[in-house]
Amino acid sequence: MNKIKTLFVYLKPFKKNVFFNIFFNLLSVIFSLFSVATAIPLLGIIFNTQELVTHVDKFHLSTESIMQYFQFYLSKIIIEHGPGTALLFVGSVSVVMTFFKVLFLYLGNYNMAPIRNGIPQIIRNQLFDKVLRLPLSYFSNEKKGDIMSRMTSDVQEVEVSLVSSIQMLFRDPITIIIYLGTLFWMSYQLTLFVLILLPVSGLIIGRIGKSLKNTSLKGQKRMGVLISIMDETLAGIRVIKAFNAEKKVQRRFHSINSFYTRIMTKMFRRRFLASPLSEFLGTVVMMSILIYGGNLVLSSEGNMTSQEFMGYLIMFYLIIAPSKSFSTAYYNVQKGLASAERINQILSAEEKITEKPDAQEKPDFIDKIEYKNVSFKYDKDKVLDNINLTIKKGQMIAFVGQSGSGKTTLVDLLPRFYDCTEGDILIDNTNIKDLKIKSLRQLMGNVNQIPILFNDSFYNNIAFGYENAPEKDVINAAKVANAHDFIITTKNGYYTNIGDGGNKLSGGQRQRISIARAVLKNPPILILDEATSALDTESEQLVQKALNKLMTNRTSLVVAHRLSTIKNADLICVIHDGKIVEQGKHDELLQKNGYFKKLYDLQMFK
Repeated sequence: MNKIKTLFVYLKPFKKNVFFNIFFNLLSVIFSLFSVATAIPLLGIIFNTQELVTHVDKFHLSTESIMQYFQFYLSKIIIEHGPGTALLFVGSVSVVMTFFKVLFLYLGNYNMAPIRNGIPQIIRNQLFDKVLRLPLSYFSNEKKGDIMSRMTSDVQEVEVSLVSSIQMLFRDPITIIIYLGTLFWMSYQLTLFVLILLPVSGLIIGRIGKSLKNTSLKGQKRMGVLISIMDETLAGIRVIKAFNAEKKVQRRFHSINSFYTRIMTKMFRRRFLASPLSEFLGTVVMMSILIYGGNLVLSSEGNMTSQEFMGYLIMFYLIIAPSKSFSTAYYNVQKGLASAERINQILSAEEKITEKPDAQEKPDFIDKIEYKNVSFKYDKDKVLDNINLTIKKGQMIAFVGQSGSGKTTLVDLLPRFYDCTEGDILIDNTNIKDLKIKSLRQLMGNVNQIPILFNDSFYNNIAFGYENAPEKDVINAAKVANAHDFIITTKNGYYTNIGDGGNKLSGGQRQRISIARAVLKNPPILILDEATSALDTESEQLVQKALNKLMTNRTSLVVAHRLSTIKNADLICVIHDGKIVEQGKHDELLQKNGYFKKLYDLQMFK
């Protein structure tokens, strides 16, 4: 029950719709009762067993009084106009009652529509917002496809589950209670017999659904793996074809897809069993009632006329549908709870990068950046160990070293993509953890080894993060980045779409768009993470010229792979096994004949 309560949190914005859904469904049930009640005298007229009512007591608001007055006016019509007119009257009343029944049923479903569409919208928004807040370390352990699966298929399962929950906890129980109350009023003996049979059939249905939730959870996890494989395949289709690995990728996908299919087949078989099983059990109960109730009528022990017994059977038949729906809803709720758990795993994930309530604004960078006794580890082993470094405003600091030595992690700590596990990082003598995250990152511009571009126009990629950036500023930024010339040769200039991830551009062009984005931001601190290492010589020269313009009068932290690009650095830090093992200018480090000299000689040899 507590897990179901977590689902109902999503219904809070739709309290009004839930209320009207329940209210109109209740009216639908009431008019359904009246449509059946009018059928009883109709049967009496057809079989000529309807007793005429010529006298009525004073009217009061009760079912018995309403039925007495109805039968009184019906008797009056029979006496004055004949059974045919009475038959027409009762039939018309029954049609009117049925009209109101289906009208209120529609109005109930009408109010369900905003719930069915609004809940997925809210959950998707929550998931998306949470994904944006989660630290980069979270995505190192999670598959992108699995996250996408939770935002799509799992969200849809929760929506179905919530609708089923409303039916299971409100509409169907209310309907069943009202019908059972009426059946008690008609014949308590027969209804007690019904109450013995119904729980037995309900217990049988309930036992079948016990493992449905676990099966559904396995299925949703496998769907996440499938989406991950599809995502990886689309991203790496060039490599797959180049290495003739189509068969290998096919085998992997087909294996996971086959396993997923078996799980879902097992789940749907159990799910589909609910409807025929409940229908069969309903028929068994119906026949039992027909035999038992028929004997009561024939023996005159139950104080029921034949037409009342027929009305009773009609009334009980109306209980079967909500009872059947109740059992189906139970299956849907179990399946939805499994999806809700997967969604909650993201929503409840720890946001390790948090902002203090009294965090400060930092409008500008004035003096220096300091790393004080900084250490960092992802799991157990330290990636950085006791780093101490001071970077003066306007300096260009380069970080070199072997792959995996901790260079990128070192610069990623500054914008708080990660938080150091030991020590502090200060900007102008203020700990970066005391600053507002948005204000801190506003001071910095990033250009990465692999440029991250979006399936949008040149203009929107350069102006990314800015609302209504003037076109002249975008053009100036592109000119600084040596990107203007190739942009204007495209069909629609700055408003040309660059494709998914910028796949319509060369590597050098993508990097220059990334640089133009940093130029437009105009940050006082610049972080360059191997910005030219993936480029050919010609593209590197163009990009390096753009970077040199970008770094002018800025404080730059440069992770460098090609040592030739950092000859003019104010300070080069050699990182080895998470520690700064050498510091100095280019020529000084060569004279030391240490780690830097080894790296330099290796590149020169190449």
